[in-house]
Amino acid sequence: MSLLTTLNEDMKQAMRSKDKEKLSVIRMLKASLQNEAINLGVSELSEEDELTTLSRELKQRNESYEAFKAAGRDDLTEKLKREIDIVSQYMPEQYSEAELDEIISQAIAELQVTSKKEFGKVMGKIMPKIKGKADGSTVQKLVQKHLN
Repeated sequence: MSLLTTLNEDMKQAMRSKDKEKLSVIRMLKASLQNEAINLGVSELSEEDELTTLSRELKQRNESYEAFKAAGRDDLTEKLKREIDIVSQYMPEQYSEAELDEIISQAIAELQVTSKKEFGKVMGKIMPKIKGKADGSTVQKLVQKHLN
């Protein structure tokens, strides 16, 4: 089942249960997916493009959450936390830190990386494999740890 179909079904369910917050988030996700399809000039997004769009939406919400938290805006952080939970439901299962360590170790061994200067090579090899299944900043920190 495609993501758009899932969103449509969940949107109907949110309407039936009068869950305005979930309905609002689903509508935003659908609009974001449709805008991305228009920008790419396609009628239907590939699974990878859907994942990229969802990741972007989740990242924006996480950044806003951190900014509001730092500013002491608890009223807005609660709302964003619920939105993050809703968006996360549509994301694939995230890799654990142990799984990421294994992937990073394999990439370093394959590329025969020996210094921190080759950080970009390692990231370039890893990111396409884990797209949408791990946070980029977490991966960055782990790669840096491995290269020390």
